[in-house]
Amino acid sequence: MKKYLVLLIAVLALSGCGSNTSIVNSWRDPDVTVAQEQFKKVLVVALVKDEASRRITENRIAASNQIFRTSYQFLNETTKHFTQEQKLKILQDENFDGVVTMRLVSTEKETNYVPGTYTGMYYGGFDGMYTGMYGYGFGNWYGMYSPSFYDPGYYQETTSYMVETNIFSLKQNKLIWTGTTKSEYVTDLGQTVDAIMQAVVGEMKKDGSLPK
Repeated sequence: MKKYLVLLIAVLALSGCGSNTSIVNSWRDPDVTVAQEQFKKVLVVALVKDEASRRITENRIAASNQIFRTSYQFLNETTKHFTQEQKLKILQDENFDGVVTMRLVSTEKETNYVPGTYTGMYYGGFDGMYTGMYGYGFGNWYGMYSPSFYDPGYYQETTSYMVETNIFSLKQNKLIWTGTTKSEYVTDLGQTVDAIMQAVVGEMKKDGSLPK
């Protein structure tokens, strides 16, 4: 991992309304916690090829807390040819003390078979079954069996997105927390970012990086 970070990262060129997101694994520096760092100004970095997705991701995270600032304000076309040292100097001059990065690690596709379902309902009680079948013709027979339907099974393909979230201390110039999340049934980038951050915060509370 590069000594001078101004790093990259990030998330999903995904699309559209909610996702099921969970922590796959995480690690924290045993000697320091996020809470102990007491960050006052944190850069949010999302490295994606699509500039629109980058801005959606960074804006979404920045909107969650006033200490966050989007990286595209400071690291953009005008600075892309700068050295690592020059980029780090920008952050030092702007008094950043932390960096949160997101990076899409991988996508996985799974195909699952969803079994068919049978729904049926019986009207009229036990006695009605015989009177319906033998005494009152098609009307009662249809009334007894017509609510019974079969929905055939089908194959469903789902895509899972593995996203790595890192937290760096610029004061100590090192990684202090990292975690990987898995998001499924993704339909909206903004809501997925929210879900990732919620999972990350929950995990940091569990491992003691943040107070519960």
